[in-house]
Amino acid sequence: MRAVRLHEHGDADVLQVDEIDRPEPDEDELLVEIAAAGVNPVDTYFRDGSYTPVDVPFTPGVDFAGTVTETGTAVEEFDEGDRVFGTGIGNGGFQGSYAEYATVPTDRVVHLPDGADMTEAGAAGVAAVTAWRALIDHADLEPAEYCLVHGGSGGVGHVAVQIAAAVSARVITTAAEEYHDALADYGAETVLDYGRDDLTDAVLEASSGGVDAVLDHRLDEYLQFDAEVAATGARVVGIGENSPDPGFTNDGVARSKDVSYQFMSMFNTPDLRVPLRGVAHLMNTGDLSIDAARTYDLEEAADAQRAVMEDSILGKLVVVP
Repeated sequence: MRAVRLHEHGDADVLQVDEIDRPEPDEDELLVEIAAAGVNPVDTYFRDGSYTPVDVPFTPGVDFAGTVTETGTAVEEFDEGDRVFGTGIGNGGFQGSYAEYATVPTDRVVHLPDGADMTEAGAAGVAAVTAWRALIDHADLEPAEYCLVHGGSGGVGHVAVQIAAAVSARVITTAAEEYHDALADYGAETVLDYGRDDLTDAVLEASSGGVDAVLDHRLDEYLQFDAEVAATGARVVGIGENSPDPGFTNDGVARSKDVSYQFMSMFNTPDLRVPLRGVAHLMNTGDLSIDAARTYDLEEAADAQRAVMEDSILGKLVVVP
């Protein structure tokens, strides 16, 4: 089979397509013929050595969707020919999904309903599970609550807007103007330009005085802002930052409102299958759509990894073997 691999850490140019033996599944694994593999920033961290894989040569790719072609001897809940999707490979010793086939442990894969698009599902994993965990598990988002999603056009952001809308929250999001109409179609009640000078006032006005939940992907930029726009008892969930030293300029604002802060990583999810099943249901009912902005073949994996770090897009990038 063909697989994208790196034999040493470095920039995107270290990625190459190799012809290798098709893997055999262990007793608790599936062999999946990959139809689509989402491209995530974390893939580039394994490539450049920020996160070190257990061994090289190494195939990146955390997300996947495809068809089961073989099952391990202890597997009972899957059969050959099943449509599946999941996340959580391409790290921790598991070879990834930028390949024609991948072996997948059964604790990070679920069935894909017939009503869900395979390419969208391949791009869903990290973004959708992160958004689900942030809003459903950590923020306990309720119907009619105001939910602020920073960066609504991003991979996690555009999914979070739809998940929040699916629970009947009132969604406020920020994005460049070119993405406003699309985010409104995804269910955002208010879409604001993140660069406007009066953004704090605009969020407070849109939320009738303060938001109940915040999904923040740039804590170094918005930690204080989140406190300023929070309602009393608000929950802020942080999923990332550009600088590792975020801080308050006035933490009294947060204390005065009893604001709760939760910082999270998708890789700490106790059981990936729980949010994956929820995401599968929303895709099947049409309440969640993953925008596959661009697709790349295996030979273009380096271009995809450059783009995921450098380009402004709505949605996700996808490798299609």
